[in-house]
Amino acid sequence: MTESGATMPALIRPMLATPGELPGPDQEERWAFEMKWDGVRAVVYLDEGGVRILTRNDREVASTYPELAGLGDGALRARGVVLDGEIVAFDTHGRPSFGELQARMHVQRPSAQLLADVPVSLLVFDVCFLDGESLLRTPYVDRRAALVDLDVNGARWATPPAFDGDGAAALAASKAQGLEGVLAKRRDSVYEPGRRSRNWVKVKHIRMQEVVVVGWQPGGGRREGGIGSLLLGVHDDEGRLVYAGHVGTGFTDWMLDDLMARLRPHERKTSPLATEVPRAQVKDARWVTPALVGEVAFGEWTRDGRMRHPVWRGLRPDKAVEEVVREA
Repeated sequence: MTESGATMPALIRPMLATPGELPGPDQEERWAFEMKWDGVRAVVYLDEGGVRILTRNDREVASTYPELAGLGDGALRARGVVLDGEIVAFDTHGRPSFGELQARMHVQRPSAQLLADVPVSLLVFDVCFLDGESLLRTPYVDRRAALVDLDVNGARWATPPAFDGDGAAALAASKAQGLEGVLAKRRDSVYEPGRRSRNWVKVKHIRMQEVVVVGWQPGGGRREGGIGSLLLGVHDDEGRLVYAGHVGTGFTDWMLDDLMARLRPHERKTSPLATEVPRAQVKDARWVTPALVGEVAFGEWTRDGRMRHPVWRGLRPDKAVEEVVREA
């Protein structure tokens, strides 16, 4: 079902997936499977007015990723289309690298050298609006067919394949390629803007968690005078910001310098957390007003609600502090 003659919407917030497991073999025919890409979610609007690129928290980032402007040079712009996808940077092995992308995420007008050193690509996996028609109520399988017909493939953009049937095989293939996991999507599912839906399920090889930076502890040794570890929080079921642990690994020197510059303006004297923090972390803690969202990989949750063996992956400027909750 489409809404014919509609005006292109100014904002379509991306539909979100729920963490979970692969559907059982007896349910697989109802699902399609896509690779999960390690980047920044982006909704791209193409029409005669040009190209707009909005992140999950409605930030306009077309100037941050100017190599994607070429999407508006061809037939897509004349047709009027809204695409959903992921902006990624690839490492030397051709795998999406969130670490590489960090160098681009915060730069509003990248230099020619940075564009050459860390190029990005847009991987498109859905279409929400096309030729004056809203496709939000159109089943996934039909939206996917429309996307394939658009042939969104070029030097800096592509439409990766989706797979029917064998979810275990898709998950194994993603692991073999060094990817994050897979997304299972019900073939009959409509597009639900801004909603985290059980009709889309993300299945990851490793646990990852969005976190709010609530403070830091000074470092020692080669980190003397800088950040030794970050203190982290997540929102609980009651909406309170609670302590989730601390992370001291996974940083590059550039990341630590950048974090220090971003945290300094937010320093405060008291903890912003609704729960107590262990004495070892309270000692010498430098608290900050919650403003920065990051992401960590970790082993498991402890009984007291802290992440075991977290490793820092990077900042997530595309995520809002209020959105950060503990993932199942």
